[in-house]
Amino acid sequence: MSTNQPKKLSKSDRTKTSILEAARELFAEHGYDGASIRDIAARASIDPAMVIRYFNSKDELFARAALFDLRLPATLVTDHASIGDAIIKRFLRTWEGSPSATGMVILLRSAASNEFAAEKVRDVFANQVRPVVAAFGNPADAGRRAGLVASQLLGLATCRYLLRLPPVVALSHEEIIQNVGPVLQRYVMGADAT
Repeated sequence: MSTNQPKKLSKSDRTKTSILEAARELFAEHGYDGASIRDIAARASIDPAMVIRYFNSKDELFARAALFDLRLPATLVTDHASIGDAIIKRFLRTWEGSPSATGMVILLRSAASNEFAAEKVRDVFANQVRPVVAAFGNPADAGRRAGLVASQLLGLATCRYLLRLPPVVALSHEEIIQNVGPVLQRYVMGADAT
């Protein structure tokens, strides 16, 4: 028997995966408030009690469905002059080439009307954006600069991926990098940077 065979998922793991996929789809389509446990169970073709059995609550299921890693390149960039371009390139790769991008769609769609989702967005900011920005420029104003970076990235994500504004959707990666990269560079390095 070959040891290179993929491991088969248990029935329990298949059920959890099915629930999580259904939750991601419904949270991305309708936000936190618009997706019920009953709707998620129906999409996963299971009893609603199974959702609670595996995830304990809607909040816990949401937290798992909305996991998102921007994968910002703090340790990958040694040239401070290119951090803006590096961030926007990574952002585009993550949003347009990663299955985890659904997590941020879920968060953005839900955060405006749900405090739990808003807190998750703040967590992404505090744990993923701020530490990268703090590694550059003046540490005393890292929070302000990180907030500006987040405003740019979240604004772009909202316009391009949620609202799908035609002129923003039509922009090529090169056009976005050319226009957004320098703005991010200025935000990351701070006004005093040369």
